[in-house]
Order: sequence, then structure tokens, then C-alpha cells
Amino acid sequence: NKWVKRILIASASIVGLFLLFYVSIYIGLWGKIPDSDELSSLRQAQATQVLDKDGKLIGKYYIYDRQPITYEDLPQHLINALIATEDVRFYEHSGIDNKSLLRVFFKTILLQDKSSGGGSTITLQLAKNLYGRKDYGIFSLVVNKLKESIVADRLENIYSKNEILTLYFNTVPFPDNTFGIEST
Repeated sequence: NKWVKRILIASASIVGLFLLFYVSIYIGLWGKIPDSDELSSLRQAQATQVLDKDGKLIGKYYIYDRQPITYEDLPQHLINALIATEDVRFYEHSGIDNKSLLRVFFKTILLQDKSSGGGSTITLQLAKNLYGRKDYGIFSLVVNKLKESIVADRLENIYSKNEILTLYFNTVPFPDNTFGIEST
């Protein structure tokens, strides 16, 4: 009876500390998290294209080489491939795939199976692509993942699944400071 009480107190303390940690991230003590207004008006730097008199591309000026693409211009097989490889339950969750998180916890963390895959959804990856990750020392991974989950939840409340896919394809990084599938 005494041990059960101690285990319950220890468990409640761990849960309480985690909740305080999460709240500290949510209210911005670990850095600003974009609000819904900022997320609903996303603007990304684009390359300026230089065309000849016939409309053919002869050069670009850019800090970030990005040319946006619309959802309608994305080939369906590309969308299907992304969903199949990165987030098979994309249309079933609201930014965070709890089944994947449980798999990561049990297989990757507890069983140390590095080949079990990650738990990041396309929306979580979009949050990372939009805002990057910062260094918080030993807390970096946890803080960044929790910030990304907050942003992902907000993105899912603002954008449709098709809009999230479009944003993702327009933000995915490639070598040489190139961003977005259209610029590759």
C-alpha cells in the first residue's frame, strides 16, 4: 500500500512537471509561437525570374530559390507518393498522428528499434519547414517537437488538407538554398 502511494505520487509529479513544461512552451517562454493570424497570412520569399522577350527563363535573383506551385499543378502520383512514404493517415488526423507517436514511443524509444520510422506528420514537417528549429541545449528536441505540434494544430485549424499539401510542397528544402518542388 505504501509503495503504491509513492508510485502514484511520483507519476502525478512527472505528469505535473510535463504539463508545466508544456504550458511554458505554449505561452512562449521558450520563444514566440506564431498565432493563428500570422499562420493564416503566410508569405514566403520567392525568386525573381528574368525572362527574355519570348518569355523564356534566362536567370533568377534570389536569397531563397522558390517558385510557388498550386495544388492543381501537383501531379496526383506525387501527392500519393508523399502520403504513402511520410504520413499514411494524413487525411485521418488533425496534424498529430497519435498512433505513430505510440509506435515511436514503444518501438524506437523503449525497444531501441531505429528502423521503426518517425512520428512526424506532413503537417508537423510543414511547421518545421516554416519556422526551423532552435537550439535549447539538452531540451532542444523536446521543445522543438512540442512547438511544432502547437503550430501543426493551428495550421490544421486554418488550412484544408489540400492547402497543407501545397504549403508543404512549396517549403520542402533542397540543396543550394532551393525550396519548393517547383524550383528543383
